[in-house]
Amino acid sequence: MLLNFFSSEGWESWDVERRPLIPEGMPVLIDDDLAFEDGPGAPRVTTVVNRWLRELPTSGAPALSSWASYARVVKSWAEFVADHGVGLFDSRERLKLVLGRYAEHRSAGPVEARFAASTWGRHMSVLSGFYRWALAEGYATAEPFTYKTARAIFDGTGREVRVNLAVRRSPKPHVTIKYLEADFEELFLRGLRGMAPDGSQDMSFRGREMVRNAAIGGLALATGLRLAEFSYLLVYEIPVLPARPTATPVSFSVPEGVTKGRKFRTTWASYEALADLQHYLDLERAAATSGSAWRPPPQWGPALQVSDADATGGRINGVRRSWGALTPGERRRLVGPGGGSCLLAVTSTGAPFTAWPRVFERTSDRLRANFEPRFPHVHAHRLRHTFALRTLELLVSGHYRQAARLIVDTDGDAALALYLTKADPLLVLRDLLGHSSVLTTEKYLRRLDTTRIYAEAYEAAGFESGRPAQAGREADAKRTNDADVVMSARTGLTLHDPSG
Repeated sequence: MLLNFFSSEGWESWDVERRPLIPEGMPVLIDDDLAFEDGPGAPRVTTVVNRWLRELPTSGAPALSSWASYARVVKSWAEFVADHGVGLFDSRERLKLVLGRYAEHRSAGPVEARFAASTWGRHMSVLSGFYRWALAEGYATAEPFTYKTARAIFDGTGREVRVNLAVRRSPKPHVTIKYLEADFEELFLRGLRGMAPDGSQDMSFRGREMVRNAAIGGLALATGLRLAEFSYLLVYEIPVLPARPTATPVSFSVPEGVTKGRKFRTTWASYEALADLQHYLDLERAAATSGSAWRPPPQWGPALQVSDADATGGRINGVRRSWGALTPGERRRLVGPGGGSCLLAVTSTGAPFTAWPRVFERTSDRLRANFEPRFPHVHAHRLRHTFALRTLELLVSGHYRQAARLIVDTDGDAALALYLTKADPLLVLRDLLGHSSVLTTEKYLRRLDTTRIYAEAYEAAGFESGRPAQAGREADAKRTNDADVVMSARTGLTLHDPSG
């Protein structure tokens, strides 16, 4: 079975009246004999799977990368069942038997075939959706999965959910979160700048573009953007740096053209991160793009010349377009009015730069080899997790609420001040990260050191009220009999007394 990806290039020569309705980049499965049916009205399994794939854009999977991932999942399953003499739409008994063999193959089979529990769960979710579609469309009469009904409760509201029993148990979501502690975060940023942990020049560093790398790494840490989101940002989409330093975060719009699910959202960035980024834009980036002769290579497609650009859009080949409507593939073909790429990060020749996984990996490896053996592997999502945990800690400790009170005095964003002072911390973080449900965001809550956060907030409150903090803690400890510190997703930090 072959996996191909559709392209309409040259469709005029295909002896068809109109361009096919298949989306660009849609995966297509083809049998080795290149046939799609065994006779009139007898479509093959690959034809049925292709029909399911074509409906994905309108069935909750709009991302091209998801289409390819789903296609590979079903392809692997279809090839496995065929090798064992079972049809993809066979009887339930035979499908359940081959599913058991597949589970054993993926958990204890050859090393190269084994799946982690999380990967296996994702595959089962995709196959479950495929069989539900096939049953509804009349292609299948049974599916291999057994379900149980469970009740999920959040914030006092419950709902019935179906649980696929084929899914293996996996660690709780909050356990798998990998992030950088504060000291490692600073060490990583210094590593991107080509520095040693003490701030001196790292003599073993042989790289270039330190200002660019540190500016983009700092932006990722300060905004929680995904890899594709900060890799394909345009220089025009960076917010204006406030006239003077501010403790409140600066609103940062994330265009729908680069977000997961193509959903526009607003996150924020610190003043310090934006100042570093502005320094890069004004000096190194400006020098690299000024008069640059860079043009996108032929395999990317024709160049898209930009003129009359502003924060919301510009003329592309003479036609006014919104930046938010541009896909990553189109964004990397943009050529600025003065030359060079329009992407935020560029090389010394003005070409777009997006190889951030390699930059982060090399920086991590150098720090681990030369300075800190415990330093972890850093990828873009670890930076996103770091942002999430640091932001949630500041939200529940009241840091941003206190900063928001200063906005009116500094002529800042009154709407942001109201949001920070009134909104629930988890809901704020959900919006910043672009999660569809607060249930996804809630996993970060369990990673917080709530005891430390409460102790620091309590100590600060003691000083503000004029009462010695240590004495206050000791007196309250006697009254509460070593009370447990807990945090409610709705009310923030509270002190829980087991005695009532």
